[in-house]
Amino acid sequence: MNSEFWARVIKDYFEKELPHTIKREYVIPLENPINRSITLTGGRRTGKTFEIYNIIKKILKNNKKEQTLYINFERSDILPTIEDLNTIKKIYFEIVPENKKTWFFLDEIQNVKNWENFVRQCLDENINIFLTGSSSKLLSKEIATSMRGRNLTYSIYPFSFKEYLNAKEIQTKKYYSTKEINKIKKALQEYLLYGGYPETIIYPEQKEKLLIEILNTTIYKDVAEREKIRNIKALKLTMNALINSTEFSTHKYYNFLKTQGIKLSKNTIYNYIEYLKDANIIYTNHKNEHSYKKAEQSIPKIYLIDNGILTINNIEDKGRLLENMIFIELKRRNHKISYYKTQTEEIDFVIQKGKKITELIQSSISIEQLNTKEREIKALIKASKELKCNKLTIINLNQEETIKEQGKTIKVKPAWKWLLEE
Repeated sequence: MNSEFWARVIKDYFEKELPHTIKREYVIPLENPINRSITLTGGRRTGKTFEIYNIIKKILKNNKKEQTLYINFERSDILPTIEDLNTIKKIYFEIVPENKKTWFFLDEIQNVKNWENFVRQCLDENINIFLTGSSSKLLSKEIATSMRGRNLTYSIYPFSFKEYLNAKEIQTKKYYSTKEINKIKKALQEYLLYGGYPETIIYPEQKEKLLIEILNTTIYKDVAEREKIRNIKALKLTMNALINSTEFSTHKYYNFLKTQGIKLSKNTIYNYIEYLKDANIIYTNHKNEHSYKKAEQSIPKIYLIDNGILTINNIEDKGRLLENMIFIELKRRNHKISYYKTQTEEIDFVIQKGKKITELIQSSISIEQLNTKEREIKALIKASKELKCNKLTIINLNQEETIKEQGKTIKVKPAWKWLLEE
C-alpha cells in the first residue's frame, strides 16, 4: 500500500469517534515502565478490539487522540507487509511530529509477516505498543524468539458472569435482597446456555446466528486458511466430535473414522486438535500426574471457549454446561488446572500453584439427592487424603452449606455466588 493510503487511514482514525464499549475487569497498564509491548490474545470475537478501545479511552482522559494510533490488520482492503508497518510509522510522525508520548495499537498483528522486528524497533524508540492476535501459538513463538521476552501477555475471554451482569445493568454488591438474588439466578440460566460473547449480549435477538458465524469463521479462517488445510470435511468432523465429547481419545476417534471409510492419520488428528486449541476455541484438560509426560499422555477432557458454542450444537446437558462454565472461569482467573482420578472416583478440577495443590472442586448441578451428595463427598475426601489438600468445594446451581465429615470441611457454593467471588 502506498503512503497516501496509509496517511488516509491514520487521519480517518483521528477523526472517527471511538465506538461505545462495555467496561471490563481486566487491569492492563496504559504505559509499560519496563519497555515491553503488551499483547492481548484470545479467540475470535472475545472482545480484544473493544478492550483496546477501552484502553485508548483511558489514555484520552489525559492525552490527545493524535498521540494514539489504532490499525486493524484484518481489514479486507489490505494485505499488510513489514514495509507497510515502516511506512505507517514514517507517515504518522510526519503528520504528528511533536508527540513526546505515543501509543500504537496493532490489531490482529499475526497477519503481518516479521512484525516482531518492527515492534522491537518501536520499543527502542520508546513508543508504547499494544498488540492483539487470535493465534496464541504464533504470537507466543515469535514473542519468545525474536522479541526475546520483551512482552507482557493478557488472555481475553468472553464476558465473565460479573461482566455479563454489568452489561445487563444488573448491579453486583456485597449484600442482596431475595428479589435481587432471583434476578441474578435468572441471568445465570441465560449465561449458562448462551455464554458471554460480547456481541451476543449486545444483540441478544441475533445470538444464535452470531454464535454459528463465530464458530464457522474460526474453523474456516483461523484454522483451515491459516494452516492451509484442504480437507475441510475432516476438520469439521473432528470439531464436531470434540464438541460432543467430554473426554477425547484420539485412538478411539481414529478407529471410528476407519469404520466410516474416512482416511485420516493419527498425526493429522493431533494436528487438528492443536490448531483448534491455538485458535482458542477448544481447551484440553489433562489428568493430574507427578510426571509431565504421563499427564500429557492421559486422555484429555474437552472444554469450549464459551457455553454458547455448546448450545448451538444441541448440547443440552446442564451438568456439562455448568462444568464448562466453571473451567473457563478458572482459566480466566489464571489457575493451573487438571483433573484427578482415584480408582473409583473423579475430581473435576484440581487447582495447583507451583507444585502445591491448593483446591479440589467438584461440579454438580444439584446435590439434593442423597446418593449424589454422598458420591461427591466421598470423592473429595478420598482425593483430599491422596493429594494432601484440605480446601474442598462443590459448585452447584442452588444449594449453599458447609459439610464437615471425617475431619474435612467441604464448602458447597451456588454457582452465581462463586462466579462473583473476587
